Amino acid sequence: MKNPEAQHDTKPNEFYDRVDAFIHAANQQCSQDDKGKVSASFLFAAARFNSWVSASGFENSELMQANRQELVQYFVQQYQSMLEDNLDEFITNFSSYQKGQ
Repeated sequence: MKNPEAQHDTKPNEFYDRVDAFIHAANQQCSQDDKGKVSASFLFAAARFNSWVSASGFENSELMQANRQELVQYFVQQYQSMLEDNLDEFITNFSSYQKGQ
């Protein structure tokens, strides 16, 4: 399985620009709906998009099926690492991040 991020020569600033754009869209939706509902939609969208990215790396469904567990393991591991890093950051900066919440 190919690493989706490794397929592109991406500069760190471009990565964070995309992150900021997604967060901005989610924040706009939070002004109109419950944060939990927006979060669930965001997670589903990420899963759907990553499934599409994964599928684009295979010639047929049989090859994708043969690599299914590896794909799941990769994305779960990536999400867990990113979530842990962000939770730690929010724990460390809780007071300043939660002002006005």
